[in-house]
Order: sequence, then C-alpha cells, then structure tokens
Amino acid sequence: MYQAIGIDLGGTSIKYALVNERGETRFEGKLPSRADESARLVLEQLMRAADEVLSSARKAGIDGDIAGIGIGTPGIVDTDGRRVLGGAENIKGWEQIDIATPLERHTGLAVHAGNDANMMGLGETRYGAGRGCTHVVFLTVGTGIGGAVIIDGHLFSGYGGRGTELGHTPLMADGERCNCGATGCLEHYASTSALVRRFSSLAEQQALKFDRPVDGELITHLYLEGHPLAVACMNEHFYYLGRGIAGFINIFSPQRVVIGGGICEAGPFYLEELRRTVARQVIPDCAVHTEIVRATLGNRAGLTGAASLVFQA
Repeated sequence: MYQAIGIDLGGTSIKYALVNERGETRFEGKLPSRADESARLVLEQLMRAADEVLSSARKAGIDGDIAGIGIGTPGIVDTDGRRVLGGAENIKGWEQIDIATPLERHTGLAVHAGNDANMMGLGETRYGAGRGCTHVVFLTVGTGIGGAVIIDGHLFSGYGGRGTELGHTPLMADGERCNCGATGCLEHYASTSALVRRFSSLAEQQALKFDRPVDGELITHLYLEGHPLAVACMNEHFYYLGRGIAGFINIFSPQRVVIGGGICEAGPFYLEELRRTVARQVIPDCAVHTEIVRATLGNRAGLTGAASLVFQA
C-alpha cells in the first residue's frame, strides 16, 4: 500500500505523520513552525518534520513504500502545487516561496503543496465527515474562517488557485473592515474571534466581570447556563454564520456542509442551532440533498488531505 508524508503547516506549529491510502496515520508529531522568525527557518522546520517521519519509517523497514510528501500551507499556492504566491499573513516572508524544490532535494521525494484550508476540506472529504460524497463545502471556524469546495470529487480552487476564500465572502454592506482589507466579510462577523470580540465589547460596556479569560469556551458555557449576554452573542453568531452557509448551499448545493473548528465541538446544540438558522435563510430546493455535519478528523484533517495529493498525482 502506498504511503505519503503529510505535513500541516500553521502559524504556531507543524503537524506531520505518515499516511496510507486509507487515511490511517503513523509516526505523528508536532514541531514549532517558527513562522514569526523567517521563511528560511520555516523551510528548515518542514525538512526536519520530513526527516522525523523518514527516520521512523526506516526503523520500521517501510521507508521504501513512501511515495512522496504532501504539504498544507497558509496562503495561495500555484496550480503546480509547488510555490506559495502570497496571502499568508501569519508566516513572516511567506511570499513567492518555492516549497517543493528544497524539500525534494533534501529528501529525494516528490513534493506537492496546497492551501491549508483546502487540504483540511480534502481530508474530511476523502477520509472524514464527507466520505462517500462528491460535492462538499467545508468550513473551519476559529480565529478566522477557512473553507474548501469539492465538486465532482475534485478540489475546486478557482483559476490559478486563487479562489474559494469562503471566509471573505462579503456579508454586510458598509460593514466593518476585515483583516483582508475589505469590509463586511463573513470571517469578521462569524468567526470565533468575532464572537469573542463582540462579547468582550458588550461585557465591558455593561461592566461585567468574569473569573477567567473570555474565549469561545467560556461564552458557550455561559450560553448553556442561559446568561443573557452570551445567549444574545451566540444567536448573533448563528445568524451570521448561518447566512453565509445558506449562501454557499444556494450556490453549490452540496451533499454535505462540513463544519470544523473547536467551537463546533461545544455540544450538539451548536449544529442544531446552526441548522435552524440555515433553514430560515436557504432556498429550500437548493438544500434538498444537503446535510450540515461536524468535521471528524480534528487536527489530522490537514495532513491527511495533503498526503492525498501524493496519491492522486
């Protein structure tokens, strides 16, 4: 059975593993990405991650079965899957960077790269909550909102690989400015960061104090206890995110919308409320075949999706 090294590069850490064609992982590990230092050091950490897996595979006598390396990275990746063109604000100097060539020279293995959110969506479609489906919209809700679209079983990323920035769908006319430079983006209103920002601002206005830092976990805990401010802010969150999801269903009519990110693991109530909101906003005929489900692969989604690039090459 073919195997590949899957690597998920993030702004804080690099997660990696050996992945087989069934999406099963071995030799999992994590390294600091050094993303706040330099692109050169990030590349060195990627090489180190590959070396860690290769060393474990050699000890197990299976290094000859490794077909290549797949990498999920922040930013826009060229259509050849080799170079990051830009758009990775969380990694210093990560622009016009050839990822593939240095790693190929270092390891002797073919390297394929893709956008990190796309790789998460691909992983969930091939091995997780979207398995068995040919049409999937994937969203990860956290600090921002990332997304991926699978059409006819293939990752869709727009011309030149510059599309599917689902978190930057314009949601609010004359809205607040987003980190991307535009105004009114879905991410700015519906991410976990947006929820925390909104709750914190209103709590300060109301002189409310809490015995722990405000984050998504605290807000969902207070919501379940019926805290009025938490209920109001969560309902606002469901409204904004639900409208965005309804729009994606109207456009793509997927079999499944897969939602990832820590906040969606708060409990069954989260998807239940989101489904109710979407049902009020979507065109019913577009949603006839659509389920909204929770992602199942967690931190493995990106690296398994990246590894699958090797299997389909």
